[in-house]
Amino acid sequence: MMLQIQGIRKTFGGLIALNDVNLEIDYGEIVGLIGPNGAGKTTLFNIINGVYSPDEGKILFQGQDVTAKAPYRMSKLGLARTFQIVRPLSELSVLRNVMAGSCFGREDRPISEAADIAMETLAFVGLADRADALAGTLNVAQKKRLELARSLAARPHLLLLDEVLAGLNPTEITNMVETIREIRHKGVTILMIEHVMRALMNVSDRVTVLDYGEVIARGTPDEVSNDPRVIEAYLGDPKVAESLGSKA
Repeated sequence: MMLQIQGIRKTFGGLIALNDVNLEIDYGEIVGLIGPNGAGKTTLFNIINGVYSPDEGKILFQGQDVTAKAPYRMSKLGLARTFQIVRPLSELSVLRNVMAGSCFGREDRPISEAADIAMETLAFVGLADRADALAGTLNVAQKKRLELARSLAARPHLLLLDEVLAGLNPTEITNMVETIREIRHKGVTILMIEHVMRALMNVSDRVTVLDYGEVIARGTPDEVSNDPRVIEAYLGDPKVAESLGSKA
């Protein structure tokens, strides 16, 4: 098993952000993580990659207990992530942004090799022609791909994607979904948070749903789309509820 999340609980003062969350991800899967705003999705990501320590529970990565290991240690073990709010190193070139991912990733490549890895990764995500541009000059879709490239240059076994489709137009979403499928074909396991439901349901093997910090459903996209608890959780967001219904 690539990732095992066992009984995770996290509180912030009197707020229970996560309560007894369990999740397993096998090698080669794409697993979607959904839920209304404030459900605890990004908090769970932050616990998986060591930004937060859980109050209770364990994180096992490829059979190793990695609970509360620092993010840089998780990167060395083969876990990379993107962030919901993209913050590239704006004053550096696109190439150097991705080189940073390679130098501090699983393979611990020296800077003398990082440029070649970065260029290979930029070609994969479709940004090779922007390699010398300053990262701050990219548009939203390009910055999303830069963030993805920086994570992929770390050569991860497991990639956490936090709303990588947010802010993209329909064509850009279609292209990004195809890129995500290609990443899986390269042998990378993926756990992704997403609010673009139709895209997530089409690309995921399985889906887990959080609501108020607890898992309320899990299963195939069709099973989750038809789960009354999931539809009820999304009633406050008609567009999302409608998209769930359209998948059924």
